[in-house]
Amino acid sequence: MTSLTPRPPYTDDELNKLYPPSLQLQQVQILMRHGERTPVTARFQNAGLKPFWPYCASVRQLRSIMLDYNGENKPKDLAMPTTTGKPSFHTVEWKRRLETFGHKDEPVVAKGPGHEIDDICDFGALTDLGRQSTSRLGMRLRKLYVDRLGFLPETISSTDDFYLRSTNVPRALESMHQAFQALYPPSTREADPETGKFPVPTVLTRGPGDETLYPNDGNCRRFAALSRAFAQRAADRWNTSDEMEYLNKVYGKWMPANSPRVAVDSRPRLSGIMDTVNASLAHGPETRLPEGFYDHKARKLLERIASDEWFAGFNESREYRMLGIGGLLGDIVERMVSRAEHTHSSHPVNTESATSDPSGPGIKFGLSGCHDTTLAGMLSSLGAYDSSSWPPFTSHIAIELFRKADSTSSPADQISAVTPPAKRGWWESMFSGSAGRNKNPPGSGIGRKSSEYLTSSEKSKLDGYYVRMRYNDEPVTIPGCKTPGNHLEGDESFCTLSAFKSIVDKFTPQDWKQQCRMNLGQPATPPSGEPEWAGHP
Repeated sequence: MTSLTPRPPYTDDELNKLYPPSLQLQQVQILMRHGERTPVTARFQNAGLKPFWPYCASVRQLRSIMLDYNGENKPKDLAMPTTTGKPSFHTVEWKRRLETFGHKDEPVVAKGPGHEIDDICDFGALTDLGRQSTSRLGMRLRKLYVDRLGFLPETISSTDDFYLRSTNVPRALESMHQAFQALYPPSTREADPETGKFPVPTVLTRGPGDETLYPNDGNCRRFAALSRAFAQRAADRWNTSDEMEYLNKVYGKWMPANSPRVAVDSRPRLSGIMDTVNASLAHGPETRLPEGFYDHKARKLLERIASDEWFAGFNESREYRMLGIGGLLGDIVERMVSRAEHTHSSHPVNTESATSDPSGPGIKFGLSGCHDTTLAGMLSSLGAYDSSSWPPFTSHIAIELFRKADSTSSPADQISAVTPPAKRGWWESMFSGSAGRNKNPPGSGIGRKSSEYLTSSEKSKLDGYYVRMRYNDEPVTIPGCKTPGNHLEGDESFCTLSAFKSIVDKFTPQDWKQQCRMNLGQPATPPSGEPEWAGHP
């Protein structure tokens, strides 16, 4: 699928059912795929598709931060603080043009299909259309959580209770900024009385080796091996199928001579063909492929086969989902549990900790800029992914924490005995760190403590809390939440926080970097050969 067509706003009846008066919304965490972008590499120039697209007007208005320098300072003095105790900076504006190879490798300015030299996008760049669609997402979030539910305030004086994060990929960071700007435009941001300015929002990012906002096969050797194994399985399953024969009838004549057949592992890969088809379909006629590329049946087959290659592992292998998305889901659960633990605490929540403590109780609303693999990996790991449909541009998942309106917190006056854990299976025994899952440093909360080791007193802190996920504004039902007692009576999409945590705990890593170095050379599937289906506690 390419661009997202948002569903109509909820009717009053739909809203009352989705947000019943018996439940109070406590926290919202949004994960959003970036908006429309250019292909990540040039493909199908033999079909007339130009490699450089003129859809990035933002490159005319770039800004860089420069250290103030009067020309007299010695090099060692360049970063000397001002009277405020901080270095002084200013911004410079510039516009960017792309340079590329020309005839006999001579340098030339890249040109669009109409010989444009300005507004030219780099590969994989967020386009003007992508900025518009992510801004519209922010407007929809404001309409729901501010105007209709009153969960968020109309104006803000800081972002202390917001968790804003993105991958370091520019299109994801820019998309998150666009959405947040629409959620709280400048007119809704109150200036600080002392400075006369709105406090600068804090956005969290991670280095490549620590990134969990997408399945990080580039920095996790074991996950990379698992990914290759499931990709090979997809190639073995689909390359000689009738479905692949159909795709070759549609796209085969455009394939290069050194890889003449469409295949999961062809060059370009099947997923790469889908990438260019979807990116070009989202944009204007100047960058369209021949009409045959958009054959409806072929596009659905591309999505189905690519989804099997990229996401089946999350649904079938506990190790795959642990290394691919478990850290992110563990963080999400920890923030919800932290909120629940402190909602009725006798100690007031320090909202300043929301920007300095990524798992602190002060976080009320989270917004993270990420990717299609993030959303599909998360849904697959919870057994709730439609494997026939790829996440469109600007798709999002909302993870909402609710509390029963009449529930009361249970004071932890007594320390109860630890519930005896279930016998550890072959998978847990592979990881030496698993033995420490019951260890919880004093004062760290119970968010990262495995459910099987929670005391009765700790479990009671989760009573009366429910988790509901919405994918592109449609409720998601997790298989393990359908069990009686694991959901709100009458609505299986409202999973108890206890059940949701128990499901996620099964694949939350305890030492991700160490576990990424384990089991190298081992088979991708458990010895039994049976799938370890996702979505169950």
